[in-house]
Amino acid sequence: MQTRSSGNTQGIDVSRYQGTIDWAKVKASGMTFVFIKATEGQTYTDPNFQTNVTGALAAGMLVGTYHFFRATTTDGAKAEAANYANTLNKVGGAKALQLPPVMDYENNPGNLSKAQINTVAKAFLTELQRLTGVKPIIYTGNSFAGNFEPSMSSYDLWIARYSNTRVPDDQPAWKCWTFWQYTDSGKVNGISGNVDMNEFQGSAAELRARYATATPKPPKPTNPTNPAEPPKGGEPMTAEEKAAFDALKSQVDKLQARQQMEVPVWAKAAVDAALAYDTKNPLFSIDSGASYDFYRFITVMYRRGLFKK
Repeated sequence: MQTRSSGNTQGIDVSRYQGTIDWAKVKASGMTFVFIKATEGQTYTDPNFQTNVTGALAAGMLVGTYHFFRATTTDGAKAEAANYANTLNKVGGAKALQLPPVMDYENNPGNLSKAQINTVAKAFLTELQRLTGVKPIIYTGNSFAGNFEPSMSSYDLWIARYSNTRVPDDQPAWKCWTFWQYTDSGKVNGISGNVDMNEFQGSAAELRARYATATPKPPKPTNPTNPAEPPKGGEPMTAEEKAAFDALKSQVDKLQARQQMEVPVWAKAAVDAALAYDTKNPLFSIDSGASYDFYRFITVMYRRGLFKK
């Protein structure tokens, strides 16, 4: 496979083992992206998952997540996909993050054949994409990668090979890597102890562009002459702004009317920004809560800068 390049963007992957992380320092050290452990098996969730996602996003990093795969049957694989997808929903779902979800499949405790390895892997990947709406990528080691058949090449590869001199080997499914985990003993400001270091096969801009479809675009208003952007806070509305505002409010009202819940932690900043945007013409009220889809919609608009004055 290809070698590393000086122009490639750098990142890390973390789990509870990294403890409390100062994400602002991590970002300032030159790290562009991070993959954060979410789940393992059918029931386990990393205790630092939500805190890490929230901190990394606030620092401006490109965020992805991963699931450590243990299944030995297709039913078990689907159950693991459900555990992962349900945990992702706690941070707004896979589509609220910039990088795809990851199947971390790196060992074979059940002593499966290669055919069985591929069967359970495909069951997990297919089910996860169905549940999240995002095509996953595969993480594995240089040796274990040889178990995957050529058809798995449709999934991007994140491969581990810890070496300063040897590149990952060509595999039946892949002749190049998308991400390379090149050491497990890196040092990064903001993290105590060692951390896995990774490299993407291109620039930060190319990384954003490659997975841009993983982040949903806010729906357009029914009035095609005006973008789905609220009028500037505190200023009188023009007729066109009023039409756009009314169309957006109608859409928000429909989302809000579904099964209601309190504001989740991952949506609080977005809700606060939206409510503060124009106090004279509030876009919504959440006195009685709102639906999950409502909070995700508001969060997407917030991350796209639509509530900046």
